[in-house]
Amino acid sequence: MKQKLIAFLVVMTIITTPLLAQTTPASGLTKIGYTNVDYIIGKLPESKVMQNQLEVTKAQLDKALGETYKEAQEKYEAYQKNGANMTDVIRADKEKELQNLQTRIQEMQNNAQTSLQTKQQQLLEPILTKVNNAIQEVGKESGFLYILNMDAGAGTTPIILFAASEENNATNLILRKLGVDPDKIEAAAPAAAKPGTAAPVTSPAATSKPATTAPATTPKKK
Repeated sequence: MKQKLIAFLVVMTIITTPLLAQTTPASGLTKIGYTNVDYIIGKLPESKVMQNQLEVTKAQLDKALGETYKEAQEKYEAYQKNGANMTDVIRADKEKELQNLQTRIQEMQNNAQTSLQTKQQQLLEPILTKVNNAIQEVGKESGFLYILNMDAGAGTTPIILFAASEENNATNLILRKLGVDPDKIEAAAPAAAKPGTAAPVTSPAATSKPATTAPATTPKKK
């Protein structure tokens, strides 16, 4: 979960730096860069802070849901144990109470998921803005006409299918602009994918859903 930071809902399919005011090189060739925004976001210190805050929020939501579920279970067990001795009026009242608890649990599950996603979007917005600003600066300083995001999103085909060299890979330039040393990242990481061609990062929304414990079964009236 700590390694799987952000994307899903968050990163644009193509990030462009439309430096239309600048002229193309004298050779007539257009300089187009590429990067992986998910990869960059996952390497920022702010992402770890965000992930910790999401985990705290999720734990709070899970606790509230667990307490309500426990209450429903206890009342359901009491109903099963004493239901035969209840009057029709009391039995109907208990069954209605259990039904209300079941509805409440379902609503809490739905609200928890929405709340977690909203929290993630709120925390992610300033990070995306910071990354986008760095992309803009690198694009201007390095003379790129465009910088493309090679990750088109989960389950989709990457924008960059082939690159003859790493010359136009702007990932390390963007990381340095954000104050992150790419050399330290490569030294600490296994010899797998290079920056800019790394596998897409799975978003927290896809890996840290609030508890989805099944609600208590409402007894049928005898």
